[in-house]
Amino acid sequence: MNLLVVGAGFAGASYARTLAEAGHKVTVIDSRSHIGGNAYDEIDQNGNRVHRYGPHLFHTNNEEVVKWVRQFGEWTQYEHRVEALLKDGRLAPLPVNRTTINTVFGEALANEQEVDKFLQHLAIPCDSPGNAAEYLYSKIGSTLTDLFFRPYTKKMWLMDLEQVDISVVSRVQIRHDDEDRYFPNDKFQIMPVKGYTSVFENIFDHDNIKIILNQQFNKSMLIDYGHCFNSMPIDVYFDFEMGELPYRSIKFHHRSLVTAADWNSSVINFTDDGKFTRETAWYLLPHHRESRSAGYSHTLEEPCDYKDNAFERYYPVKTADMRFQKIYKKYAELAEKLPNMNFIGRCGTYQYLDMHQVINQSLIGAKKWLSNQAQ
Repeated sequence: MNLLVVGAGFAGASYARTLAEAGHKVTVIDSRSHIGGNAYDEIDQNGNRVHRYGPHLFHTNNEEVVKWVRQFGEWTQYEHRVEALLKDGRLAPLPVNRTTINTVFGEALANEQEVDKFLQHLAIPCDSPGNAAEYLYSKIGSTLTDLFFRPYTKKMWLMDLEQVDISVVSRVQIRHDDEDRYFPNDKFQIMPVKGYTSVFENIFDHDNIKIILNQQFNKSMLIDYGHCFNSMPIDVYFDFEMGELPYRSIKFHHRSLVTAADWNSSVINFTDDGKFTRETAWYLLPHHRESRSAGYSHTLEEPCDYKDNAFERYYPVKTADMRFQKIYKKYAELAEKLPNMNFIGRCGTYQYLDMHQVINQSLIGAKKWLSNQAQ
């Protein structure tokens, strides 16, 4: 069968490769000038590898997903760490841990038990938190919440914590020990040695896959294909019939240093009320600085509405009242009535998904479709 895949990111790539290996002819289109979706990276003028759409950090406990991606390139161990810049210029580990608490409060808490007791004293009990603020207050109290989460959330989502769904902040752990890795519970924390773009090149390197870039999707294309796997925004496909699904986007500001910054981590988050949320020093990531490198590349992130950034959709907006998820559900019901269409990926399913989740969802979806065709 001739199949159409809309989008050359991890969702489209996972579908395309799986379907191609099953013998189908797959055409992949993407409106951008490159493959890789938001995981696209490139070597810049400084000889530093830069992720064009912000740092992408691969972490998971899903062994099958790791086994799949390792077919397409060499990967190296990388355990991500983040620090937060306090208003007095000091740095503290993020997520919050024992060191963070001692730094902020000037304490000398010696162990997990003392941290637990201290946080219980700070906590504002709430039996059934209904939003991100109530959830965080019940865990760490107002001081830590208003320092590390409230300004960042306001900049990132243009909403107060009281308006944000709990799932947005519960992804970030609260530690009572000295663990300072950002993803401590994930067995696999890896980074592609030659970059994500190289991995995508290998995924798409199949005789049954054809790539067309700088190509917008048009419904008139569907007549040439037996089925379409579509990662475009689902509300755009249906001409906003049920209403708009909003997204937050990021404007990236690049700067170059003559000497390397004296950082302990590759990413620093800002706790102030300024417009930037975080800064990445690319050369501190493994295999991100070539031997011929001349300078040191940094990127600052400024959140914005997607309409203010050339309609670049990055993060689906998730509110405490779930009003946009209710709109998405209406679109999903419309999509179920389309006989030869599956919506995939972050924009197609209006979910905030990490890379491993996109790959896992797509591999399962492709195998399910193949199974249905065989019946």
